[in-house]
Amino acid sequence: MRSWKALLAVPTALLLTGALAPAVNAATPAISVVNGMTQPVFSRADAITQTVYVEVAGVDSDSDGKADRVAVDIMRPKETEQGLKVPVIMEASPYYAPLNDVPNHNVDIDGDTGGKVSGLIARGRADALKGIGAAQAVAFDGYYDNYFVPRGYAIALVENLGSGRATGCPTTGDRNETLGPKAAVDWLNGRARGFDANGNPVRADWSTGNVGMIGVSYNGTLPNAVASTGVPGLKTIVPIAAISSWYDYYRANGGVLAPGGYQGEDADVLARVVLTRQNAQEACGALMDRIETDQDRVTGDYSRFWDSRNYLNDVRKVRASVFLVHGLNDWNVKTKQAAQWWYALSKQNVPRKIWLTQGAHTNPFSFRTEEWLRQLNAWFDYWLYGVKNGIMKEPQADVEIAAGQWERQPSWPLPGSRPVSVPLKTTGAGEWFVDQRTRTAEQLAASPEAADGNRLAYLTPALKRDVRISGTPEIKVRASLEGGRSPYLTALLVDYGTDTRATGALRTTGQQYCYGESVEGDPGCLITRQHVTVEAPFKIVTRGWLDVRNRHRPDRTEAVKPGKAYDFRWDLQPQDYVFKAGHRIGVVLLSTDYDYTLRYPGGTLVKVQPGKSAVTLPVTGPGPKL
Repeated sequence: MRSWKALLAVPTALLLTGALAPAVNAATPAISVVNGMTQPVFSRADAITQTVYVEVAGVDSDSDGKADRVAVDIMRPKETEQGLKVPVIMEASPYYAPLNDVPNHNVDIDGDTGGKVSGLIARGRADALKGIGAAQAVAFDGYYDNYFVPRGYAIALVENLGSGRATGCPTTGDRNETLGPKAAVDWLNGRARGFDANGNPVRADWSTGNVGMIGVSYNGTLPNAVASTGVPGLKTIVPIAAISSWYDYYRANGGVLAPGGYQGEDADVLARVVLTRQNAQEACGALMDRIETDQDRVTGDYSRFWDSRNYLNDVRKVRASVFLVHGLNDWNVKTKQAAQWWYALSKQNVPRKIWLTQGAHTNPFSFRTEEWLRQLNAWFDYWLYGVKNGIMKEPQADVEIAAGQWERQPSWPLPGSRPVSVPLKTTGAGEWFVDQRTRTAEQLAASPEAADGNRLAYLTPALKRDVRISGTPEIKVRASLEGGRSPYLTALLVDYGTDTRATGALRTTGQQYCYGESVEGDPGCLITRQHVTVEAPFKIVTRGWLDVRNRHRPDRTEAVKPGKAYDFRWDLQPQDYVFKAGHRIGVVLLSTDYDYTLRYPGGTLVKVQPGKSAVTLPVTGPGPKL
């Protein structure tokens, strides 16, 4: 790697390849662009840092009579004090301050305990975030500053409402949380007021006004939210493992559902986890209680509460381009969040790009580092600096179909994919099962041809050729329920066949890769990672859930008559997956999903009519031979 002293010796005249150079004063510092990419000609070590408190006009979520404020930490090249104007890469987050330990809800619904809080602690929220590139308590402890500041970008880290030094209250995706980082975009464009710690007005005279938002998980969700306002100046967003509708994070088709790894968490729990501002309980305690009531863990119905947290409602307002990234093994923020946002953006013809990885709830930066930085650099250069570098002519989709096996596709779902209906053929055994809540889906999916009174399993014959699905599977089941309390139907789509597959977990390679300028306490290097793979006889490829009381619509609970057969239809989580020749495609039906749904007392009897039931797969190429 070239030394940074050598790089910084490059003159700061504007060098453009394939782009027109704007007229600049010879004494004014300027970026360098070579082969369509900004070059690292500025110093991270000498960069200017400042903190600005931006007023969120019209928002007083803590009802103190004053407009809420967000804290914005900024790093920018020192040359911005000499006339250089730069765009901003922004990450908004409620995670900068250390998080609170908050009890999760009890999911074992016995007697009248439904919805009450148990002693289970929200485990590992803060620790888990360290592994996905989310912001930490130390400002600029990430790769954006080391890599992008030398290339002529400013970095802005926005501490969201109710967290750390901000005022106001968090509300898990509601309007005020959207307007916090939006106000920061407005300030960068001269439309909002900003102040230093002493209350003196501060202006962003160094900013071009062009902003790109990026982040993982909650930090990736906020870009979706802000883009849905259509705020001028937000030119692009890079949502990674991000939410597009909070209902689909904590609910599914009318049923209460947990994000993977956080059974019993809900909107109120997460709001309390990130409520780290001063005087938190005094300022926001009543609002936290109202969120707990309004989220409704009893019916699980879609409501006004959830509708206000659904960014799909405003996708028509999105002006920013979107570089969407999601892990196909992410069961925390599930793949539906990415797919439904992608489908909606496609209908609006929003300029877009997608990466689908074999990771779980993670950032591709650590396991496809060089290519990730190449495309991200080109993406920001194009959308924030207007550099004509061809990034929009490259294939729209990068799909990691197996660990380390990447394909570049014209779009996603893969062109030519089509729905193929696969009937649930009778097994010859009794077509019924009895729900019980103590076994996991993985346990119930094992040994599919063995008799098991707690689930039903349907398998295709051994596949004569590879079968690839790309998109959203759906299922129709003709069934009746009686004799128990669980309202859930759960469908698992399973690949039966011994193989070595990615698990979503990562492990270190032991190899260092240096991507940017290192400074004391903040190295511009990382130890790269690779996927953990495991040889196993089967894999649950995807799954989906339905509260049968919401069989017609998610916002209306309707009683189910015991013993009466109904046609139930619901979606499974979107996927891109290859079932290999010689394997068998399986559908496993159960009721309670131990790791995701509420757990009612066992005993619900589910009778299925397989002749009137089928799974519909989004197949590319020839379908499965049955």
